[in-house]
Parts: sequence; C-alpha cells; structure tokens
Amino acid sequence: MRRQLPAFAAVGAVSTLAQLVLFVLLRTAMGPLWANAVSLTITTIGNTAANRRFTFGVTGSRRALRHQLEGGAAFLLGLALSTGGLAVLHAAAPGASRAVEIAALAAANAAATLARFLLMRAWIFHPRRLGRPAAGPHAGRAPAPGESTGGTAS
Repeated sequence: MRRQLPAFAAVGAVSTLAQLVLFVLLRTAMGPLWANAVSLTITTIGNTAANRRFTFGVTGSRRALRHQLEGGAAFLLGLALSTGGLAVLHAAAPGASRAVEIAALAAANAAATLARFLLMRAWIFHPRRLGRPAAGPHAGRAPAPGESTGGTAS
C-alpha cells in the first residue's frame, strides 16, 4: 500500500484537475449537473486506465474492458456525491458562482476518493482477481499439512 497510495494520489490529483477544467469549459454550454456528468464520465475512463497501470501495475489489454466496467461502479459513487452536492448547493444558493460550484465538486471528489481507492484495491484490482498472490503476513508460504488451498484436487 505504501507504493499504491502516492500513485493513486497523483493520478487522482491530475484527474480532479482535468475534471474541474472540463466542468468549467462545459459549464458555458450546459447546466451544472450535465457539465458534471460529462466531465466526470470522460475523466473517470482516463483515471481508471491510469490507476490500472500506475497504481496497481496492470498492463496489457487483458481484462481492460472489465476493469473499466467495474470502475463504472466507483464512477457512480462519485457521480452521486458530486451531483448531490451540486443539487444541494443550487437549492440552497440558486445563484452560486462558478468558484463555489468548483469548490463543491472538489469536496465531493475528495469524499469519493477514499471509497474509490478501497473499491479498486479490494475488488477491481485485488491480487487474487489478477492472478497474483496477495501480500500479507502469510503470502508465499506453503500451506500446512491438511490446510486447504482453495483449489481442487487432481
């Protein structure tokens, strides 16, 4: 996890900045909820691909589509948080400035980031799902006599 957290943070910072820039650009042509949905959709695809490679060390095209689709679950969480935040903001302050909208999106992205990392680490890119041994105190040890390995006997 020591290597994963800094990589995840770097990918997240770039993704958040890109999403906010896209939001501001799209906001000139559409409402805040649509601008958020479009900008978040675009950046989530890049974020998942970058985290796949740089945070979790997965290369090649094997399972890439599956990883993107599963990353969609994390996307939905972020979309729900950011859309909810913008909806509450505009209900409470209908004339909120772009700067306030951006602050609301940044706060929602921060809240979704921890959940996204945990989903990616524990589910999407879990070592067992990738066919790698899981790291831990017993990783790499041989099973004790009579201990199940989870496989089938041949």
